[in-house]
This record gives sequence, C-alpha cells and structure tokens, in this order.
Amino acid sequence: MAGKAVLITGGSRGIGAATALRLAREGADVAFTYASDAEAAAGVAGKIEATGRRGLALRADARDAAALDSAVEQAVAAFGRLDVLVNNAGIGVLGPLDGLSTADVDRVLDVNVRGTFLATRAAAAHLGRGGRIITIGSCMTQRVPGPGGTLYAMSKAALTGLNRALARELGDRGITANLVHPGPVDTDMNPADGPLAAGQTALTAVGRFGRAEEIAAMVAFLAGEEAGFITGAEFTIDGGHAA
Repeated sequence: MAGKAVLITGGSRGIGAATALRLAREGADVAFTYASDAEAAAGVAGKIEATGRRGLALRADARDAAALDSAVEQAVAAFGRLDVLVNNAGIGVLGPLDGLSTADVDRVLDVNVRGTFLATRAAAAHLGRGGRIITIGSCMTQRVPGPGGTLYAMSKAALTGLNRALARELGDRGITANLVHPGPVDTDMNPADGPLAAGQTALTAVGRFGRAEEIAAMVAFLAGEEAGFITGAEFTIDGGHAA
C-alpha cells in the first residue's frame, strides 16, 4: 500500500478505525469521514500520523450527498490522488416489523444504501487503474437467525447487487469492487460483553466475537496488489455464523 491514498467512510471507531490504522501501517495515506465525534476522529487521525503516514478526518453525514462529494474532493486535494474507497459507514435499527417507523426505514436506507452509492459514485470519478472499492456488508445477508432484523438485513443485502454491478461497470477501467460480510464483531455498537452478546456468540462456530482488526485484515488484502483478479466477490468473516 506504499504511496496509496485511501478514503474510508465511518472511520472514527470500530471496523473503520481498525481498517484506517491497518492500511496506514501498510504505507497508505488515509482520509476518513465521521458523523459527530470529533474527539474520536482526531484520535484516529493522530494514530495514523504516528505511523508516518498522513491522516485526514472529515466530518460528513453519510446521508448528505454534498458532504460525501466534498469529502472525496478534500481527500483527493490533500493526497493528490485516490486509490481505495472503503464503504464502512452504516447503522442498524432492529425491531419487529410493526415497530419500525417510516423514519427508521428512511434513515437506515439513506445511510446503508444511498450513502454507499453516493460515496462510490463520487470516488469512482477519481479512481484509476488498480483502484479498489471495498464495501462492508453483514453476515445477516446470508443468515438472519431470528426476528427483528428485517430492515437492517434488507439494507445490507442491497449492497450485493451494487457490488456485482460495480464490478461489471468498472472492470474495464481496472477497478475492482468487493464486499466483506462481518459476523458479530466487538465494537462500541455491538460489544462482546453487551446484553445481546451471548446469543450472537452461540450462533458462531468458534464461540466468540470477532475483532475489528480481523475484518481490517481482509480489507487490507482486497486493497492490495495480490487481489487484482478478485472482483464482484463476497467474503464472509463471521466465525462460522453462516456455517
């Protein structure tokens, strides 16, 4: 990744932050967006810079098309190029079908689907041959183990169609598009010691939550040169959740 420039949406914590640090350690300059926690974002940017690479924290709501366009333009202006986009920003609203409001539907689809599309559209204009688009999906696109996941699973399943279409649309430009489906991962949003952890752990084959760094490792592989012949593919890193 030496000399590469990366933009990650939702990079101030969890999988996004772990990915930012992994790619920086491999030699990339990394810009990332965050929604509201400026202190956490500054901390991640500082850790990136401690590796000797450039870090850039950009406040941008994933629902705001203009903000996403601006984030891409700022990353390109700062680094002089863009080689990798990691679509990581996402939210989850769980609950019974009759308890989900229209506002819930709009918010989840705006961030998880529309925001991913908009960030990809903006970034694709700057990606050259060898460019990479890596999107974070969910194990719930392959197995929904119980009620309450309708809206979230739908939003993440939409990314499967987007990913395959991107592979076809951008392949002749030498740009790849791939999708990573994490299982239960220990993050602030879904802690391994949280109230819902026991049931999720029991659904895995390995009997534990994943670490954000384990997801970042797959993203790093897909962002690298050895993954140049992989596109339109889906990679499940779920501890056997779907086995």
